[in-house]
Amino acid sequence: MGRRGGGCGQPPLIGRADRYTPDNAVSNAADEEWAVDVRATNRRVIEQFRAGGPVEGMHRDRLVLLTTTGRRTGNPHTTPMMFHRDGDRLLVVASNVGAPNHPDWYLNLVADPAVTVELADDTWSATATPLRDGHYERAWAELTRLYPFFAEHARKTVRTIPVVALTR
Repeated sequence: MGRRGGGCGQPPLIGRADRYTPDNAVSNAADEEWAVDVRATNRRVIEQFRAGGPVEGMHRDRLVLLTTTGRRTGNPHTTPMMFHRDGDRLLVVASNVGAPNHPDWYLNLVADPAVTVELADDTWSATATPLRDGHYERAWAELTRLYPFFAEHARKTVRTIPVVALTR
């Protein structure tokens, strides 16, 4: 099973990031197994988070559950992830651990920015807005200063890693 983050200085879920490079995206049975492991881990995290107790291997106070609408299916998809509080909004980072492609949840919210946010004991509807220009640059600088692993993720890929604001 892939590594899991263990604290505020690590992302909540880390797969086999060493398998991904900008010019060498591996697609084989091992990656399919990894994808199943990540899905299983996500299901466990979602269940533990919603139960209100501790989340194995993670800091509950750094987790948010983000539910997007599938861009192809129209079905709801919930993904646990780390967040950063920025005033009245939350910021989430679509690093995908430096993989060459954006995560599915990001592609879903680009297609439909209406999302549901679950944070601690509070659930609300939100609008997801990818940050642009100076807003992006300022947020990215702050996030990589506070959480240096995001800069490491950026070095593994040629894509710009999106930062998304979640607002009520």
